[in-house]
Amino acid sequence: MLASISKASAQSVWMAWESVFDQITKLRSASMKKFGICKLVIRRHHGKSVECHDGHWIHSGDWVGELHLDNRQVLELSREVGADRAALLTARMLRRSMKQISHAMETDPELAQVKALTGITLLHRGIIHGLGFELHPLDSKGFRMFSTYYLRLLLRVLHPVGRRRMKQNAPKLVPKMLMMTRQSLFSRYNKEAAA
Repeated sequence: MLASISKASAQSVWMAWESVFDQITKLRSASMKKFGICKLVIRRHHGKSVECHDGHWIHSGDWVGELHLDNRQVLELSREVGADRAALLTARMLRRSMKQISHAMETDPELAQVKALTGITLLHRGIIHGLGFELHPLDSKGFRMFSTYYLRLLLRVLHPVGRRRMKQNAPKLVPKMLMMTRQSLFSRYNKEAAA
């Protein structure tokens, strides 16, 4: 009982922090758009150039769409239907969001300059196979350490069995950069829409 109250309190604090983070994100980006369970932050790529699997390059200064899960929706789903069912529903919602983003990147002039979608995640196995993202290592040691700590804390606070999962899988929970070029996005999700 006490543990569940403590967990709920930690989750409330985290959600308050995410509201602040959203405001900070809006200030450091060109714009932020919402597509279902995803937030898409339009900003410039910083860091080393990245060669993608389809041969396209993303260079420092190129416009990218940085994907963020709406953790409030994920948390509400988890509370309503349980962690396992929530994971399945989140995956389905992510796929719908990707189709919406693909359509918007074809039709919205504000997204015309976006060359790729990016994101940072610990839980990358399902995302690369199910959604079509590539995985790239985080080159900056400082950013990699910060991302590891931040994302593990996020998992621990929001996931119902996050603490146990952390103990069992800590060595595997290493952050990676997700990448999908504009061309790969269209190739994958426009075909799905047409099917």
